Amino acid sequence: MLQKAQILNPTEAARRLGVSAKALRLYEQHGLVKPVRSAKGWRAYGPAEMARLHQVLALKRLGLPLARIAVLINRPEGSLASVLALQEETLAHENVRVTRALALVRAARAKLAAGEDLSIDDLTELTKETTMTREATPEEMKAILDPISEKYFSEDERTALSAKKFDQADVSRQWEQVIADAKAAMAKGDPAAPLALDAARRWKALVDQFTGGDPAVAGKVRAIWGEAMADPQAAPKLPLSPEVFAFMSRAMAALKERGE
Repeated sequence: MLQKAQILNPTEAARRLGVSAKALRLYEQHGLVKPVRSAKGWRAYGPAEMARLHQVLALKRLGLPLARIAVLINRPEGSLASVLALQEETLAHENVRVTRALALVRAARAKLAAGEDLSIDDLTELTKETTMTREATPEEMKAILDPISEKYFSEDERTALSAKKFDQADVSRQWEQVIADAKAAMAKGDPAAPLALDAARRWKALVDQFTGGDPAVAGKVRAIWGEAMADPQAAPKLPLSPEVFAFMSRAMAALKERGE
């Protein structure tokens, strides 16, 4: 007897893939996937549609825009097997990078254990090789953080925060740099050191830009990130770790002691 194929509704399909239901509709609009329809006309996703979505997300992870992905997967040769082959090659390269990064971390720990300081060259190489992890795309970040944000902010508050005008690309670059500097400062171990204090000043400025300096809003933002970092599925995709967060809290405290 043949087993009946499993069919998922959009909410369940999105949850399993780690994206939003809105993203699934966007992919449908671009002709990347065509969900089947239930007897009542509702969108549904079976094995074929989930395989198609795997191709979309795999190619998106490689940095391809949706228009380019549509061209590739709609070609006769654009099969799941060909995308998996490309993924295998990419992950093989990533494995080499991770192996090198792990060796650098172990070497750095050995130096510290021997009572040696890490040089600027050590720290910059360590930061470069160990912070370029497989982090979430903006779309995945939204899927992770939005449900948590809804617990802490009302709909009106979320609308007001999203209406703030700033250059998102520039802000993202600033956050990437300050997080990298925070990790380098954490490797030195002193939250009151100049490198840590400089990172803390820039960190605080970016937070204030988003929260308007409102401590209540800042507290809610910290709670959202704390909950996200406690999620074992979401945590590996986040640009922050509890350790970096805690270190920067100590650096902020050091700034406050200095009257800044």
